[in-house]
Amino acid sequence: MAVTLTPSPAPVTPARPVPDRHHRGVSRWVVLALVTVGALVMLVPFAFMLLNAFKSPGDYSSGGPLSWPTGFYTTGLRTYWTEVNFPLKFWNSAVIAGSVAVLGVVVSLLNAYALGIGRVRGRLWIVGLFLLANMLPQEALIYPLYYVAKQVGLYNTQLSVIIIFTVIQSAFGTYLLASVLGTFPRSLLEAAALDGAGKWTVLWRVVFPNLRPTLAVLLIFFFIWTWNEFLIPLVMLIDNQTQTIPVALASLQGDRLMDAPTTNAGALISLVPAILFFLIFQRTLARGITAGAEK
Repeated sequence: MAVTLTPSPAPVTPARPVPDRHHRGVSRWVVLALVTVGALVMLVPFAFMLLNAFKSPGDYSSGGPLSWPTGFYTTGLRTYWTEVNFPLKFWNSAVIAGSVAVLGVVVSLLNAYALGIGRVRGRLWIVGLFLLANMLPQEALIYPLYYVAKQVGLYNTQLSVIIIFTVIQSAFGTYLLASVLGTFPRSLLEAAALDGAGKWTVLWRVVFPNLRPTLAVLLIFFFIWTWNEFLIPLVMLIDNQTQTIPVALASLQGDRLMDAPTTNAGALISLVPAILFFLIFQRTLARGITAGAEK
C-alpha cells in the first residue's frame, strides 16, 4: 500500500507591524519641537527687518525698532530703488553670481576628474592644498588680489570679481568632487574603455550623468554664496556702474547718520531674489542631496 507524504506547511512568519507615522515616540516630538523653536529664532531678524522696512523715520526714532508702525510707509522702498539704481545692481549681481556658478562647477568637475579618476601623482597633497585654500580668510587675500588686478588692468571690472570667485568656489568644489570621484565605480570606467571611449567621452557620457545631482547642488550653493559676497566686490568694484547689491546696500549708511527704515527696506528687496532663486531650485537641491545620500 503506497503512502503519500504531504509536506508540512512552512512556518508562517508574522508580518512586522508597520509603524504609524502619526504615533511618534516622545524623543521625536522633543526633537521636532526643538527644531521648530530654532527655526522661529532664526526668523526673528527677518521679522524685524520686515517690520522696520515699512516704518517711517518718525515712528522709528520715537518708538524704536520694536514698535509697531502707525502707517504703511513705502518711501524707503522707493528711495532705495532710485538712489542705488537697483535694477542695474541686480543685473550686476546676477551676471557675476551666474557666471561664477557655471564656471565654478565646470572648473571643479575638470579638476576633480583629473584628481579622482585620472589618478594624478601626489593626489592627496593636491587635494589637501585645495582644502587649505578653503580655509584662508578673504582678508588675507584682498591685497594680493587688488595688486594683481591693478597690474593686469582688470581693476574695477566685473571680470576680475568673476575670476576671483570662480577660483575660490572651485577650490571647494574640487575638494568635494575629488572625494566623490575617488570612489567612482571602476567597472563603469572599464566598460567604457572596452567600448573604445576616450577620456572626454568617459567624462561627459559616464561621469557627468552620475554626478549631475551633486553638480546641481554645487551650482545653487555657488550662486547664493557669490550673491551674498561683500568684501571683495567692495574693494574691487569702486564704480557705481559695476557694483553689486550688497555693496549698494552698504552705501546707504553714512559716517554719522543711517536711515534705518530705508536700510531695512533695501535689505528686504535685496533678499528677495536670493530667496526666489532658492525656492525655484529647492526640489533640485533636495534631489541632489538625496541622491548623494543614496550613493
